[in-house]
Amino acid sequence: MTASGVRPRPAPTTVSAATLRRLERAAGEVAGACLAAMVTRQPWFARLPADQRAGVQLVTQTGVANFVAWLGQGNHTAGTATGTTRLTAEAFRIAPRGLARQLTLCQTVELVRIATDVLEQRMPPLAADGSEFQALSEAVLRFGREVAFAAATAYAGAAEDRGAWDARLEALVVDGVVRGDGGDELVSRASALGWNPSTAVRVLVGAPPRDNPPERLGELRRSAVRMGRSVLVGAQGSRLIVLLSEQPGGGADTDPIGRIAEDFGPGPIVVGPVASDLTTAYASARDALAGLRAVAGWPQAPRPVDAEDLLPERAMSGDPAAHRRLVEAVVTPLTEAGGELLRTLAAYLEGGAALEACARALFVHPNTVRYRLRRVSELTGRSPMDPRDSLVLRTALVVGRLQSAGGSDEPPESR
Repeated sequence: MTASGVRPRPAPTTVSAATLRRLERAAGEVAGACLAAMVTRQPWFARLPADQRAGVQLVTQTGVANFVAWLGQGNHTAGTATGTTRLTAEAFRIAPRGLARQLTLCQTVELVRIATDVLEQRMPPLAADGSEFQALSEAVLRFGREVAFAAATAYAGAAEDRGAWDARLEALVVDGVVRGDGGDELVSRASALGWNPSTAVRVLVGAPPRDNPPERLGELRRSAVRMGRSVLVGAQGSRLIVLLSEQPGGGADTDPIGRIAEDFGPGPIVVGPVASDLTTAYASARDALAGLRAVAGWPQAPRPVDAEDLLPERAMSGDPAAHRRLVEAVVTPLTEAGGELLRTLAAYLEGGAALEACARALFVHPNTVRYRLRRVSELTGRSPMDPRDSLVLRTALVVGRLQSAGGSDEPPESR
């Protein structure tokens, strides 16, 4: 009893040289018994391919040999945990590279438990006396614990390696979508990440989170999983690009984009149109990025905002896709319906949106103007009476005139 009242812990008893020799001679037999017990107690083990069973056998034999070497070096005594860890980790270091990918951590722990049970049954009876028996029993338990920790460390390292590789692969997929790479390589990389390349997708762009980005992006991924969506995330400098899968029929979630937007950083978020699959997602990314560049022109824009709702700002910033979309959505249907609708819309907007003044300028009855403006709304989906829609319509008229006059800056390949 010490002055503090605590009984000092007795030093562990070492085993004799004769016992060590018996343990060394029995090592092969004990390793074989471990494998036999694994087959008996875990039916799935017998169904493993031969190369994987051979890998487990190699690890087991190395572990048993390391146990005997550890005893011989006196590493079971106090203050030698480093040597124990080094020896147990060695068993997993020499394992076949793919073994950790084929066996789960739970399965590996079960195998370690079986091997520890066999060691506990086979090793202590080889002791020369009772004190050695007790020392061997304690050593088996301590060594089994170290093996379990070594297994967990090996799996954690493998998980970190896979996570780093997946992150690089994910960044390549997102970058490929932004650059318009729609080949087999893009599809193959996305499939390796568990993405279904044939599913519809939308692209969201905005600022990355400022506070604890890894955790926020992790929450973004978890939110997508809870909604039954797939997601690919790429942080490119000051912008965050997210590829979000669409559910067939829309799914039960009413606002998946709003939930995903919560984990972006401050500032605007622009959402591209729905693309039919991953190989065509470039168009969604192109529109979303063009919208992000132009959204400053609309300070009151909602968050998130569809790239389609930013057509006027995008057109003013020189986006040829916005020019084309405005002409197709406004000018073309009005022209095909007859020139009167286009002329009436232009007179109404350029005359200060005054119905009576528009009617006098066109020499028609105000009811005629009302009817034509109603037809404009039906054909374009935009109301000339709404301030925001009137901006879209007027921008479309200007773009249409420029293209008709040959003044479009749209490159031929984008027409």
